[in-house]
Amino acid sequence: MSTLERILEERAGLPVDATARVQALISDWQILSDLAFADLLLCVRDPSTTEIVVAAQMRPYTAQTVHQEDLVGTTLAWASQAAILRAFEEGAIVRDGEPDWSSGVPVRQEAIPVPWRGEIIAVVSREANLSTVRAPSQLELTYLQTANELSAMIAEGAFPFDGEDPEREVAPRVGDGMVRVDSTGRVSYASPNAVSAYRRLGVTSNVTRRSLTDFDLDDETLMTALQEGRPVESEVEARGSVVLRRLLPLTRGERVLGAVMLMREVTELRRHERLLLSKDATIREIHHRVKNNLQTVASLLRVQSRRMRTDEGREALQESVRRIGSIALVHETLSEDSRQRVTFDIVAQRLADIVGAGLSDPSRTVTTVIEGRAGELSPQLASPLALVLSELLQNALEHAYGPGTAGGTITVRLDRGPATFTMEVEDDGPGVDEGFDHVRDANLGLQIADTLITSELEGTLTVARATPQGGTIARVSAPLPR
Repeated sequence: MSTLERILEERAGLPVDATARVQALISDWQILSDLAFADLLLCVRDPSTTEIVVAAQMRPYTAQTVHQEDLVGTTLAWASQAAILRAFEEGAIVRDGEPDWSSGVPVRQEAIPVPWRGEIIAVVSREANLSTVRAPSQLELTYLQTANELSAMIAEGAFPFDGEDPEREVAPRVGDGMVRVDSTGRVSYASPNAVSAYRRLGVTSNVTRRSLTDFDLDDETLMTALQEGRPVESEVEARGSVVLRRLLPLTRGERVLGAVMLMREVTELRRHERLLLSKDATIREIHHRVKNNLQTVASLLRVQSRRMRTDEGREALQESVRRIGSIALVHETLSEDSRQRVTFDIVAQRLADIVGAGLSDPSRTVTTVIEGRAGELSPQLASPLALVLSELLQNALEHAYGPGTAGGTITVRLDRGPATFTMEVEDDGPGVDEGFDHVRDANLGLQIADTLITSELEGTLTVARATPQGGTIARVSAPLPR
């Protein structure tokens, strides 16, 4: 549970739906902070003490902050509570007439109620440092006008927009470029960064006092969203440049006043994304070809094993086919996963099916059960682990359920801790002798497993009787890479 969720639940007693509404506002209120040149504090009331608690805080990128300290989780100073309490009670925006000097600098406060289902669940305190105020430019006047309209939309419950899910990581901010348009789509102001973004797209003429339909490369999408009063995010590409735009309608009741469009050039970001996609496809293709080549080698060994005249040679080639198949299975999993991580639970189950199908006598029923979860592992860890599991499964099938036995159950337990991975393979056969040493007494399969564990995984392998009555348990423990 995040700090915000904990405060909203424990200090304010808000239900889940109201918490979701507040979280939606918090995810998008950086726009208001930058446009208003103001700090924002999300304030809630503690029903048990009636104190005003700060649940979230946002500082502007466009102005000097008012609060250097972190106020989240603290009780708001009494001097700042009056306007907030009025906003809670009246359900309307409250603006202080005189600046507050209690912090040593003049701060003008505006309290914006956040409604939800007919109740005020929170208040946003918009606090601007007046000591940095200078003669306002057209940019600042446009910013402040837009901030006031957004504040009114918050008080009406119209902002943030329902169902909008912009690409948060690259969503344009106010400083990236801003265009203000009226209800007909005519541009009343374009910031220098916005003009530069249009220049990258080939729009060299002046855009101010012109309609979006006259110069924008995707004007139909923007105009439709403006007329319907809904937000839209679109991306345009021209002359080798890519610009991301986010249009936010400004409304008052049912009437659309205009819109603010934030713009950001994302040319280099998209170029890097395409390079990564290309490299990812190449890597997956390599894994696919390696898997195919390994399967080809395995097929050749199968053909060769059929021509062997001795049982010992035939069995040795069949074991090699199985080991190659274990490695091919990891590469097959990597070829299907774009993240280059191996979900080892899937690999373990498929290995159990393959080894069981290849070595079980139809007259004996041997069931393999997978318990626990290993999660995703790196290829460097998954490949040797797959070989080790294959060897341990084969060893259990051969020695616990030989001719004359009725079969049984092999249990594979997977456990992934914070720093250690543990895998156990337990059978319910007769069990190894007391004092069994897997290094001294082991067959070739256990020797291979022990070598892989110590050299590749830097782990340990132990083999012992599972219970005094019988059964064998092989336990692998290996550190997880950081």
